[in-house]
Amino acid sequence: MRIENHPILNFERGEKVTFFYNGKEIEGYTNETIVDALHAAGIRKLGTSPELHRPRGLFCAIGNCSSCFMTVDGQANMRVCVIKCREGMKVEEQHGRGVVRYD
Repeated sequence: MRIENHPILNFERGEKVTFFYNGKEIEGYTNETIVDALHAAGIRKLGTSPELHRPRGLFCAIGNCSSCFMTVDGQANMRVCVIKCREGMKVEEQHGRGVVRYD
């Protein structure tokens, strides 16, 4: 669910884009972060913790913690609370520390 109107805030979402989360199409906007779009789509679990494999969700929303680490376009450990949505990007839930690729 997205807030469409607010008496004080003005939402400039940008253009609508479609990206893929674990193979599923998700709609987002160019001026919102990946986690904003996932949250609007009802997705709250972003991955699991490295040690005890507990579910992780949004925590700080400013890029300081590791709760929102996900794999974005094949790159592990990306903080999706600060990355803007782009057309066609591939976002995957990350379990534990993630796998870093060296291409």
